[in-house]
Amino acid sequence: MAGTRDIGSRLELFVDDWLIDTMTDVSLKLHPPVPAEVVLDFDRPWEGDTSWAANVILDDGRYRLWYRAPGPDGTNRTTCYAESPDGIRFERPILGLHEFEGSKENNIVMGATHWNACVFRDSNPAAQAPRRYKGFLRGDKLDGRATIYGYGSRDGIHWELMQDGPILHAPPDDHPNFDSPNVAFWDVNIRKYVSYLRGFAPGCGRDGGPAQGGVYRSIRRAESDDFLDWTVPELIDMGGRQKEHLYTNAATPYFRAPHVYLMFPKRLRLGRKFHEDWGYDGLSEGVFMSSRDGIRWDRRFMGPFIRPGLDSRNWNERNMAAGVGVVPTGPGEISIYYVENYRNPTCRLRRGVLRTDGFVSVNAPFGGGEIVTRPFTFTGSELVINYSTSVAGEIRFEMQDERGSPIEGRTLSESAEIFGDEIARTVRWDSGSDVSALAGRPVRLRAVMKEADLYAIRFR
Repeated sequence: MAGTRDIGSRLELFVDDWLIDTMTDVSLKLHPPVPAEVVLDFDRPWEGDTSWAANVILDDGRYRLWYRAPGPDGTNRTTCYAESPDGIRFERPILGLHEFEGSKENNIVMGATHWNACVFRDSNPAAQAPRRYKGFLRGDKLDGRATIYGYGSRDGIHWELMQDGPILHAPPDDHPNFDSPNVAFWDVNIRKYVSYLRGFAPGCGRDGGPAQGGVYRSIRRAESDDFLDWTVPELIDMGGRQKEHLYTNAATPYFRAPHVYLMFPKRLRLGRKFHEDWGYDGLSEGVFMSSRDGIRWDRRFMGPFIRPGLDSRNWNERNMAAGVGVVPTGPGEISIYYVENYRNPTCRLRRGVLRTDGFVSVNAPFGGGEIVTRPFTFTGSELVINYSTSVAGEIRFEMQDERGSPIEGRTLSESAEIFGDEIARTVRWDSGSDVSALAGRPVRLRAVMKEADLYAIRFR
């Protein structure tokens, strides 16, 4: 059947309606992270109140963090390193690599020549050990065009330039800047390196505050086979939904479902001040986007993902910037990290907590509702769901053929009533949970819900 999805045995998130055909009295609901601990106060002499560009990965059992440390006057712009056994308590190792004010007793891993580093462990099978870790850093303009430099490392601590000059230039347009944390990673789906960079989109002066010079800060994308030669960066497609400045992007494939791309841009609302005597224009907060191909991005959730909250020190421009990286930090828990109190002496990095896969759910109210998926094929023998209900809520499932007719033995009336709160619950019917007889043929899934959230499904 035309339009049949093939989901195999992979995890499918309900961050969008890619798998959904119809929704009745339910909606997609965005779930912001819950603020947790401050994991790092930027209080060392070489750090300063404009430290940001956090980048966290889980690497062989260690949580590893790289971040920008611009120094007390904001011009030093070094890259520093910290690590943690649990993603909560980060320590700065004394590395003795770079001098600051006459001492090497610090955690600086890259000097101030290039800055705003995005660091990733390269999963490209062809990557050589001396460059297993790669750094993607902003440089000064050359001939009026912004530049990106590539670094390589064996261990993520000792770094070398991969070539003398830049690996990427901004397009020769009227706004050739890369003045935000730019992102790169190896994309396992297309087997190329992908980058997301500062761009500028035509502005219309509505909703998100005034455009500047007729443009909004936006996001460009480029590709590379070898990390050194890149395509010309082109604006991502947000379906015409952008009417605001997007200052950063923090793009990442979701580690449990790498075919789903997530982005946590920081939007900047110009023309507003919370503190009348503040020396900079605008307010900022984090938002959420998702994509299935990395090019076309779903911007349906125009509301905030990371709010400034009750702390008045967060109510200024360039605050609440999500860093790169979503990592597991406990049973049923994932974390992202964001900068708060920017331009304040208390500038720091905070952890935000979500349930595993818990960015967006199909949400049903007390009155109930349902979804029916598009036709899809799968592999596996059991349907497993990530869900949550109230004590009065429930979910029941029905398997249908591609035309929408219930399949005997897997009808709604035969479905076990599901209630509770679990990351991985196997769906059962009166005859059991085995659906392997349906594997490989087009089917639909109907979920009838009451006071419940459905975050993800998979067949295993």
